[in-house]
Amino acid sequence: MKHLSDSDVLGEFLVSARSLAEYRAIFALADADLRGRILDCPGGAASFTAEASVLGAQVTAADPVYAREPDQLRSLALTETDRGSSWATAHSAMYRWDWYGGPGEHRAMRHAAAQRFGADLIAHPERYVATELPSLPFAENSFDLALSSHLLFTYADRLTADFHLAALLELARVCAGETRVYPLVDHLGHQLDDLVSYLRKELEDKGIRTSLRETSYEFHHGAHTMLVLHP
Repeated sequence: MKHLSDSDVLGEFLVSARSLAEYRAIFALADADLRGRILDCPGGAASFTAEASVLGAQVTAADPVYAREPDQLRSLALTETDRGSSWATAHSAMYRWDWYGGPGEHRAMRHAAAQRFGADLIAHPERYVATELPSLPFAENSFDLALSSHLLFTYADRLTADFHLAALLELARVCAGETRVYPLVDHLGHQLDDLVSYLRKELEDKGIRTSLRETSYEFHHGAHTMLVLHP
């Protein structure tokens, strides 16, 4: 998946490595949420699957990047972490750094997550399924909670409204409980109110209730809301 790059554009879809602590803040996850069957889609190089599994959750991460050889993917996770961190540091004015403490702490947390992801990928490859939205190889209601971050809306410059709708419908199909999606801005921090409103109307026309829920996490300025699809 490619996209023309310039000084203001991130470029290719980023394989991000986020920690359980970040997921808790991003998705407003309580301890009760970290039980049962959880889908992380796209999972990228996050350590969420590894960390939440230790707490007793049954986590499945889904991402097309998992089709790569494990050793190659472990190396890619670190390379992509450096690419993402360097881009964020170079565009630091676009972000609020207080949650992390600063660019150095941000990079360190992402590196630790990437390394833990790599170890878990080797130890538990069954947790990582090579697939992608908007067509997942899971039966209806396979999960109790679905989490999706930094694909939908983030790449609205290259993913159409139809793709967004199909992806959300697919997440709702495989999840018996809530689907939580974050952020609702693109990778440059632009608000996407029209797209959010359009998708909410389309989903509700198809019988899927939605709401907007505040989070305690805000990295991009103004990105403090997630979209929730209700069962």
